This record gives sequence, structure tokens and C-alpha cells, in this order.
Amino acid sequence: MVTPGFIAIGSGPAGVSAAETFRSKHPGIPVRILTVESALPYAKPPLSKGYLCGREDRRELHSAGWFDRNNVDLIRGVTVDHIDTDCQEVVTAGGQRYPYWHLVVASGARPIRLTIPGAESALTLRSFSDAVALKMAARYADSAVVIGGGLIGCEAAAALATGGVKTALVAPETVPLQRRFGVEVGERVVKILADNGVGFVGGTKVAEIDGSGVVLDDGTAVQADLVVSANGVRPDIRLAESAGLETRDGRIVVDEHMHASARNVYAAGDVALAHNVTAGRRIPAEHWRDAAQEGLVAGLTAAGFSAAWDQVPGFTSIIGDSVFKYRGWGSYETCRLVDHHDGFTVWYESDGEVVGVLTLNADEDLRHAEELLRA
Repeated sequence: MVTPGFIAIGSGPAGVSAAETFRSKHPGIPVRILTVESALPYAKPPLSKGYLCGREDRRELHSAGWFDRNNVDLIRGVTVDHIDTDCQEVVTAGGQRYPYWHLVVASGARPIRLTIPGAESALTLRSFSDAVALKMAARYADSAVVIGGGLIGCEAAAALATGGVKTALVAPETVPLQRRFGVEVGERVVKILADNGVGFVGGTKVAEIDGSGVVLDDGTAVQADLVVSANGVRPDIRLAESAGLETRDGRIVVDEHMHASARNVYAAGDVALAHNVTAGRRIPAEHWRDAAQEGLVAGLTAAGFSAAWDQVPGFTSIIGDSVFKYRGWGSYETCRLVDHHDGFTVWYESDGEVVGVLTLNADEDLRHAEELLRA
């Protein structure tokens, strides 16, 4: 008979942070993390940065010994089949039942698969096993095409090129990161990519992947030994939907304490659409820093302590040697770019108020923006 306690589904930053926080408050209650991953919990940001180009950045969130010492039961390589909110049980695909008093759903996101001929031959970069496969393939590749002009696509392309692989980045936008950060930022990223040996092909889509590379929608063939799909991700809310939890816009609806719509169930990370106290509205958490913070709030709330999500969302992205830092609430109406001697700051505004900032080598602006964003 399995003793009920605290369960986190997912071993990413949200799940581990929630479990670690709950354990710190209740040393005697069983704490379990259920994950499909076979590896120890790890940080994903280094996978598309240092790991691909040979820098062994620290990835593990905790050692195996930490889980033993803190009596956190890390159950790896299991697939959760469904959540029974009436009986308060998590049921695995193998039929094992884990009763819970408190449950945090932190199941992360899945890559959006390409729907073109030859898509099955493209590699993705979402998990550690993905990164290992891509790194091994890059050792035997002279050329590569990365599909997708988002942050992961830009980071991966620069890392591959740094490792000596002739790399092209293909995206439907005229410049990378255009939809998120604007044309001016995209133009500067194109130059940064070029300085790192990456050629950018914008305003086009890949129509097919064949044995020699990719074919663009205008019929142009681009040779590549290796093709990477960085086509974005989609929150994995399948368990939540089948359990009848309230969802909206592809995420699980939670309040500022990370409470979901079922008793003693919480959600954090990619899957959550959480109310942010400072913003005064629900916003998605799309990056590592936010997921860990939401996990902290979920763990404290489940442990019976007062906690609410009030942090300004943000992230750091490294493209080659260029370190971009963002803080903000997402959508904006206008943007204003200010160049510095070795970087820039972009101020994003709505109704005349600052709602976001992106910096390159401008940490003082970032600190000032934090104050404005909280106001």
C-alpha cells in the first residue's frame, strides 16, 4: 500500500522546485516526483547553448544523493496515464496507483512537430536525450539547417556553427525573433548570427526534407547533413484535460497561489496560465526562471503557507557570445531601441507605460526596468 503524500508530475524546474519547497516545510510527509525522464532532473537552457558546442555547463538540478538525503522519491521512466481527482490518485500506464494529498501538475511542453514530407528525419531539441542525439549527429556533419527563428533556433544554430558545422537558419519571418521582439532586434540578431558563422534565410518556409537537405517553398534546395526542427513547443495539458481541470488557451487555469480547479491540485511552469499579482491578470510562464518561481509558490501553498506569484517574468538567452536579458509582461504596442557602444536596450510600451525591456550589455537599464515594470 502506497502512503499518500505530495506528488509532482514532471522533473523540470517547476516540479522539482515544488517538491523541494514542500519537503523543506514537511520533513515527514512522503514526497514523490513522477517523470518520464530517465535522467536525473536537469536544466534545459544549457542544452541549446554550451552543451552543443562542447562546454559542459552544469545541468543537474540535484545529485542522486540529494534526493536520497532529503527523502524525495524520484520515480523515473514512468508515464502517467491519468489523474483521478475524485479518489485523489495518480495512475501510471503500468497500473501503479499513487494516492496524493497534494498534487502539482508540471508536465512541461512538447515540441510542435513539422507536418511536411520527410519531417520524421528532423531532430528536435527539447530533452537531454534530444541534445545527446543532436551532439552526436553534429560530430559527423559538415552542414546543418535549423528550422525556426525563435530563441532555441538561434541558440542552437550559433552553437552548431561554433562547433564547426556550416549552419543555415530558416524562418518564415523576415528576421529572427521578429514577432516577439520586433524588426530592429531581429536585424541585429542576423548580424550576431553571421558573426558566429550562421547564414539566415528569412521570409520562407521549408516545404520538404530529403536525403540531401531541405527544399524551400520556392523550390530552392539547401544542402544539409543534419536538419533540426526548432518549430516551437506546445504545453502538455493532456493529463489536465482528461482529468477535467479548467483550461484556457492551451494551458491550465490557476490562481495566484497556483491552485487549479480541482481540490488539492496545482499547476506550474509551461502548463500553467497563472494570475500574477503584480500584473493583475493571468499570464503564461514560458521560461525556466518563471517555472521555478511558480513551483516555489505551488510548494509553499500546498505546505499550508501564504504565497503568491508576483515576480516580473524574464529570461536570459545566449546566442554565440551575446547575452540577451528580458523582463516584461509579453505583449506591447510600440518599441524603442537605444544603441550603446557595445549593445542596446529595447523599451516596449503600451499606453505610454513600459511593459517590457530587452537588453544586450545594459544591466543598469535592466535594473531600472524592473522598478518600472513593478509600477
